[in-house]
Amino acid sequence: MNSTEEYLPRHLIPELEDALATARVVNLVGPRQVGKTTLVRDLFGHGNFVTLDDAAVLAALDADPEGQLVSLTAGLKDAPLIIDEAQRSKKLALAIKKIVDANRRKGQFVLTGSSNVFTTTDVADSLAGRMRTLKLWPLSTAEIKRAQLNRVMDWAMQTNPSLVQLGDPEELTRRDYIDLILAGGFPETRTLPLRSRQRQYRDYIDAVVDRDVADIMPVRKPDALRILIDQMAVRTAQEINASELAKLTKLQRITVDQYLDILIRLSLVTKLGAWTSGEGKREIKQPKFHFVDTGVSCALRRFTEATFSVGNSPESLGGVLESFVVGELQRALPMQDGDYRLYHWRSADQREIDVLIDGGHHLVNVEVKSSTSVTNDDFKHLKWFSTDGPGRTRACTGIVFYLGKEKLTFGDRNYALPISSLWGTVAL
Repeated sequence: MNSTEEYLPRHLIPELEDALATARVVNLVGPRQVGKTTLVRDLFGHGNFVTLDDAAVLAALDADPEGQLVSLTAGLKDAPLIIDEAQRSKKLALAIKKIVDANRRKGQFVLTGSSNVFTTTDVADSLAGRMRTLKLWPLSTAEIKRAQLNRVMDWAMQTNPSLVQLGDPEELTRRDYIDLILAGGFPETRTLPLRSRQRQYRDYIDAVVDRDVADIMPVRKPDALRILIDQMAVRTAQEINASELAKLTKLQRITVDQYLDILIRLSLVTKLGAWTSGEGKREIKQPKFHFVDTGVSCALRRFTEATFSVGNSPESLGGVLESFVVGELQRALPMQDGDYRLYHWRSADQREIDVLIDGGHHLVNVEVKSSTSVTNDDFKHLKWFSTDGPGRTRACTGIVFYLGKEKLTFGDRNYALPISSLWGTVAL
């Protein structure tokens, strides 16, 4: 990792520090190569660090898990034992459970891995109140630009949000946004030239299939899984028809569902459930899937800047731009003041909302437009939803994120915001 990227600020640090002070076990998961190891080494440099990528360490731990952990934690006092790639050991979870049940000290273990080591239901349940699991995603644009944490969700959840509270957003061109989308958020890879970067992203997917998938479950047809990943990149920001994917990949429907679960657990794709009001049967209940990193999805599809130009496929920008916005929201979600959940919504008569942020008593409804201008027509679904649709019983804020440069109000808590507002300043 080069020096300019190594110390980019990670907005999850306060959450990690709080977790270490309040839980006996801190479990940090996220995609391979997003900086988990660098983060915990910098943040918890006073602890003892071991990696289960070392075959000898893994073999010793599996031979005598409790004895090895007791030996590794001896003399640490208030410092944690940091175990990297913790998911590689199937015996680790129960040994940790036994130790932290006997010793109630906070911050004993910090685990990192590409998937959750505590996958057994009885172990996870028994560690309730003893463990906090946090996810480190690829870099957000705010982190890349060393800007403040994205607080637009907290802003929109106010009773009367005001555009005055939003600082002047960074003025970006359509080309600037495309560059951000193509670069992605993996610290070491995003700064490479396009050709080298995209080759490395494709190699990254091969490494995940060859190495990380086996930590979750054996896969009999890795080539079919690789095809499924390519198909998910094509279908980012879409509702998924698993039966159609089964035909394309020559897999059984149940196997497709299992493979999709693996991709979610490895943080390659993320799933937005369908928000339902409970009012009737005319709401679609299929989830929508997004590829977690737009740089990876564009590399799999061989997208370049020329792809989005007039005469090629400018319409293909829509899906990856929506996934880009979802990624920015998802990365900031744990650090908001409120506990918010992300969904999408669509009715049987084709009214839809790209992202619905549920804050309980207040909903924030988001549309993403790959254009530099906004009209009243862009708000028709948002306004109907809040006045005549299932959102009429709650407070609703509508936002259209677009590629323009102006913050605009369209009345009744409906706003058009440049996408760069997601890493702009917010005064609350």
